[in-house]
Order: sequence, then C-alpha cells, then structure tokens
Amino acid sequence: MKKNILVTGASSGFGYLLANELHKRGYNVIGTSRNPEKIKSVVSFKVLALDITDENSIQSFGKKLFNEIKQLDVLINNAGFYLSGLAEETSIEQGKEQFETNFWGTIKLTNELLPFFRKQRFGKIITVGSIMGLISLPGGAYYAASKHALEGYFKALRFELKEFNVKVSMVEPVGFKTNIVTNSKVAENKIIDYDAYRTTLEAYTNDLFSKSEEPTAVLETLLRLVENETPKFNNPVGKGSSLFPAIQYFSYKTFENSVIKNINKFKN
Repeated sequence: MKKNILVTGASSGFGYLLANELHKRGYNVIGTSRNPEKIKSVVSFKVLALDITDENSIQSFGKKLFNEIKQLDVLINNAGFYLSGLAEETSIEQGKEQFETNFWGTIKLTNELLPFFRKQRFGKIITVGSIMGLISLPGGAYYAASKHALEGYFKALRFELKEFNVKVSMVEPVGFKTNIVTNSKVAENKIIDYDAYRTTLEAYTNDLFSKSEEPTAVLETLLRLVENETPKFNNPVGKGSSLFPAIQYFSYKTFENSVIKNINKFKN
C-alpha cells in the first residue's frame, strides 16, 4: 500500500518542491494551502485547505484528512514564514504573528494529529526548522526564536513518542534559493540610531541570499528521512550547517567574531 504523506505549506518553497517529488516517487501526497484553489490546477497531488493559525481550520482539517485516508505514515511540518528586522525595530505584534505561525501553528496541527499516530502506533513527524534554530544572527531575532522553540518542543516529543513507534526529526537548512525572502515580512518600526547598521546588515544579507544554493540538498535530506527507518533527530543541511553550531557551542567568541567580521565587509 502506498504511504500517505502530509506536507503543510505545499503551495510554494520547500513544501511545493517536496510534495511534487514525493508524488513522482509514488507516494500518496496530501499538501495543504490556505488557498488550495489557486494551486489545484497546477499540481498533481491532492491539496486540502488549512490555515495553521486558525484553530477551527485545524480541527476541521483533521476530520477531513482522515475521511480521505485510513492512516498517516508521515507528517512533514513545513508551513511558516520569515520575519526579518532588527529586534528593537520589530513590534511585539509582529513577533507574536511570527510565533503564531512558525511555532504555535506547527504545534497545534501536530497535536491535532497525535491521537491518530498513537492509535496506529507508527509514523514519522518531520519538521522543517532552520539553521537559525541552532544559531542566531542579527536581523532575524524573532524568526530564530520561533525556530529555537520548535527544536525544544520536538526534542521532548521525540522521547515521549518512542513507546508508540513514532519517529520525530528536525531538518535545519541554511539559506537556500526559495521564495522565503520574497514572501518575508519586515519589521515595521525604523529607529534612526540603527540606520547605518541596518544598511550594512541588509547589504550582507542580500549578498548571502544571492549566493545561496539551489534547494536540492534539502529535498534529498527530507526524502532520506521519509525512507529511513531510524531517522536522526537533527539534520542540518547546507554549507556550514554543521560547522557553525559546533563553533558556537565550543567557542562562542570565535563564532561571534566571525559573524561581525563578515558583516563589517559591507560597511560603506
């Protein structure tokens, strides 16, 4: 029987690419989108409506999903967005919105599906985090905080679901060429004191993303986790994804100096 795989946020980015590839490999893929009508005509996999920031949407989605399938083999939590901006310039309202989607939305959907995983006593939960869940960089405080929070939650959940034979993993990509930047939200408040630093940081960030890799390595990592019977918890992907967290852990000063040095290259 074909494995049933749920991919949230399948209308763009990693989610879209992954859902397409899984479908090509013969899996029964169910993707989610807040506006499924917009993509139904251009995708070959099934798409269901889901807004992970809306509890009613999550509850109705859970019921509809298990009317469509009898079991769920893999949940891939991918939905989320990137909030960029200096910490003090980011409003608390924007920060809460970041957490409502990236953290609370992911957790609420996972919790909605956990009773089904426990009942069937098998399955996998794979969550797309970020290298920013293992380190943090200027200009992404709330994004990093939301991804750090996911790491902490799913580390605990991995222990708690072992007796039900449900495997829990995280994937932590560096910046890859997707629409994460074009779909990002930006801090609303601008503080004059930060003008020079913000300009330098934006130049550094734009250069970083312009040199980013195609997302092939992320797809390969996710596909391996789907097919691996004993998946690891942490799965950093991309250039420097294993090195930077290690440097930060063993010598934070070295990590900090490296970040400052690279940003300062873009000073006017």
